[in-house]
Amino acid sequence: MNHPAMSIRLQVACSELIWAVQLNLMWIVFTLAGGVIGGLGPATVAAYTLARRRARNESFHGWAEFWTVYRREFVRASLLVLPVAALATVLVGNYLYLSALGPSMGALRIATFVTLIALAGVGAYLGPLYAHYDLPLRAYWPKAAQLALLRPASSVLLLLALSAIAYATSTAPILAPVISFGAWIYLNTWLCQRFFAENEAHLHSKGNS
Repeated sequence: MNHPAMSIRLQVACSELIWAVQLNLMWIVFTLAGGVIGGLGPATVAAYTLARRRARNESFHGWAEFWTVYRREFVRASLLVLPVAALATVLVGNYLYLSALGPSMGALRIATFVTLIALAGVGAYLGPLYAHYDLPLRAYWPKAAQLALLRPASSVLLLLALSAIAYATSTAPILAPVISFGAWIYLNTWLCQRFFAENEAHLHSKGNS
């Protein structure tokens, strides 16, 4: 048995787990520091920015760098994230309301659920895109929608990962304040970094052909 290799893999896994817990804590603290509504956007963008740097094996001081990004992106990040959060909240509220009305609202309930899934599929690219590409603010949503449509397999994988974390959190709610948000942001970023690299390589090969 290759004990040294297994030990190294275990250490790496523990390190990534601890990082996800730390990222979760930073996201919660800074979201609350902004009164939730004011803090949600910049905290989310800061978390994705640090998650990208971690995925690229960069070294940085977590809390200090989080605060730096949080301050720098406060307004722009709020304009990016808050409309998404508001729309998601309305859709979830509508879905729960329609579900409570019974079978007669089945068609509307299904339509709302499909819209919510579509929003999640597009939104899953938004944070990683913002952290990875420097685009005009209005360009991120169209770009995210384009990726979601042109890379259906990647989009399904992201939705499955999100569903798994959401299910685990619903089963054990204590995971939410401990690791759930940090785990999703880090996993989401890690996967999208690879999708972006594949997409850029594909575009480069087409340009050279």
